[in-house]
Amino acid sequence: MPADNHTFFAPVTYILAGIPGMEESHVWISIPFCLMYIVTLFGNSLLLFIILTEQSLHQPMYLFVSMLSAVDLLLSITAVPKMLAVFWFGAGEISFAACLTQMFFIHVSFIAESAILLAMAFDRYVAICDPLRYTIILTKSVTGKMGLAVVTRSFCFIFPVIFLVKQLKFCGTNLLPHTYCDYDDIARLACDDITVNFWYGIASWLLLVIGLDAVLIAVSYGLILRAVFQLPSKDARLKALRTCGSHLCVILMFYTPVFLPIFAHRFGQIVPGYILNLLANLYVLIPPMLNPIIYGVTRKEILKWVIYVFHRWCRRSSLLS
Repeated sequence: MPADNHTFFAPVTYILAGIPGMEESHVWISIPFCLMYIVTLFGNSLLLFIILTEQSLHQPMYLFVSMLSAVDLLLSITAVPKMLAVFWFGAGEISFAACLTQMFFIHVSFIAESAILLAMAFDRYVAICDPLRYTIILTKSVTGKMGLAVVTRSFCFIFPVIFLVKQLKFCGTNLLPHTYCDYDDIARLACDDITVNFWYGIASWLLLVIGLDAVLIAVSYGLILRAVFQLPSKDARLKALRTCGSHLCVILMFYTPVFLPIFAHRFGQIVPGYILNLLANLYVLIPPMLNPIIYGVTRKEILKWVIYVFHRWCRRSSLLS
């Protein structure tokens, strides 16, 4: 838009509107959201505690699970408290700096989780397709370097986003139709040409993050399935598939809800806006809540230690009483 038609301003605060179209249901929506948040905090904290304190679980697969739990905690703590404040108290006001900070950590968590799922797919590929060299390829040093690469890649992709947003000029509303600060929503409030912002999002997130990671995961599992079906016995095939089952569930939970909102936002609305908004909220709640449950139930080693921790807690509680 031409600059002389508008009075540009640097936004001091934004107003988070919650879920437009469902305002009357905010309090009711907040109840399951709050319960999911509590389960997320408890489940991921317990999983982190067990993996980091138990030496027998200091293996690449479990270290990647601990990284996933840490990222899920970061995502939930960054997004959900403000979300609940909007629902309960109508406390939608958030400063520009706080909004950018929240946006930064939400997107860092998202990119990091995608990279961790890719690392876990590589771990399963080596374990099944080249088991004799597993301990040689995936040493603790290599696992640590992969974790460092995950963090570095996430920060490198998101830093330009902060720069691009800070360069935008705003002249209209500061109302964000959401419960947390999202890059696309902020950019659409600008009166500037956001072509660069649009194509950076396409190139970085859709192609280099979502696209590339999803393709590499699919290739890994294609090779895994080929190796599995070449195993001589049915029991061996089932055992190999079971080791991948929990990871496949987590992958589907992470990637399935991503594509519809992304493509709907970028290429035209195909479902009502309040549905997309609700999906976006559920996306920061459901995977972080279910990930520790899936790994806690399906991995015998983790389940054993979860039962042990609860047994100790119950015994201590009975002694104190």
